[in-house]
Amino acid sequence: MNSLKIEIKWAIIFSVVVLLWMVLEKLCGLHGKYIDYHLYLTNLFAIPAIAVMVMALKDKKRSFYNQQINYKQGLISGIILSVFIALLSPLTQWITSFIITPEYFPNVIKRSVELGYYKTTVEAQTNFNYQNYAVQGVIGALVMGIITTVIAMIFLRTK
Repeated sequence: MNSLKIEIKWAIIFSVVVLLWMVLEKLCGLHGKYIDYHLYLTNLFAIPAIAVMVMALKDKKRSFYNQQINYKQGLISGIILSVFIALLSPLTQWITSFIITPEYFPNVIKRSVELGYYKTTVEAQTNFNYQNYAVQGVIGALVMGIITTVIAMIFLRTK
């Protein structure tokens, strides 16, 4: 368990960053007045997400491997971190959906029907709901975390 402390710490940090990003999106109006821009601007979260992943891998290298980490060690650490983030993802999505911005789903459903992305409200509701977003969050955390780790470890490994 001692060897996983760093990954657990950074998974929690990552989850807090996700929640802060959601608060920022809401405060900027991306879940209401400017919802048309949400689709594009939410992707900017990749910047802090990658930064947190790299900081976590650097911390693992410094604190656990005494500055000597090979590609495989870093890859394993990044995969474990991604799994922990994925496990916390439904909770962060629940906090986002029901506490931070409960108006997001009704707003995006309404707007997506108005713009013709979906023919009916019911059709839009099948896409925009907590359960769907929770599943997407788990899968996204795993996939993007592993991809980030694969690339970051090229630069972070000890040569």
